[in-house]
Amino acid sequence: MHTEIMAVMNLTPDSFSDGGQIALDRDSILRAAGTRIEQGADWLDLGGESTRPGAAAVSVQEEADRVLPALEAIKSEFDVPCSLDTSTPSVMLQGASLGADMINDVRALQRPGALEAAAKTQLPVVLMHMQGTPDTMQDQPSYQDVEAEVLEFLRARIAACEAAGIHSDRIALDPGFGFGKTLDHNKTLFKGIGRLAERWPILVGVSRKRMIGEITGRPTSERDVGSAVAAALAASAGARWVRVHNVEATRDALAVMKNLGTL
Repeated sequence: MHTEIMAVMNLTPDSFSDGGQIALDRDSILRAAGTRIEQGADWLDLGGESTRPGAAAVSVQEEADRVLPALEAIKSEFDVPCSLDTSTPSVMLQGASLGADMINDVRALQRPGALEAAAKTQLPVVLMHMQGTPDTMQDQPSYQDVEAEVLEFLRARIAACEAAGIHSDRIALDPGFGFGKTLDHNKTLFKGIGRLAERWPILVGVSRKRMIGEITGRPTSERDVGSAVAAALAASAGARWVRVHNVEATRDALAVMKNLGTL
């Protein structure tokens, strides 16, 4: 199975790795999108609300003002699928009308009205597991059995989606690496990617995250090699998408894995 590269486009001032790097004017948006596409991105993932540990909430209007004009501009110039990294029902609905191709929700459609909005769009959805909320999730996360508990949560969200009219063939899953997990939790979940991928399309996002820093001892700005290796390992385990900051490094890692490894 071909693993697709989903390039991060954080339209926020405070994302943990690249906040504030993309200006919100049309030319800057198109330049950033074009660069990612030229480097080998199969998808662009647009987000207007930071979900880093300790992140503050933004208003619905502020998120919409960041994301929707960017989506409209990209869709007018490029033939590239775009996912919306959002938990906000109105952004889902407006984004769908502007050509969004998927909803990628770190809260697994738990905000009031999100299930109904996602169902109305008829778009594919990615459901992610998170213990707690962005401002509390890394305050001593704890599990009896992290793999079983994450799977139980995701199955419950799948059932909620199906009850709301979202067919199972429109649902993908994200274990939520770094969202309310320690390094040991993340390592256990990573080893279980293959088991999840046997049943559902899986999105894996570990790019530049703390787990890569804890493994390599490197700061956020120096984690691209470790992130690319992790993306290649996720792909070899069957991940459908890898969500990354450095497209070129990931593209090269996947190419090497395909030609010399197990892809």
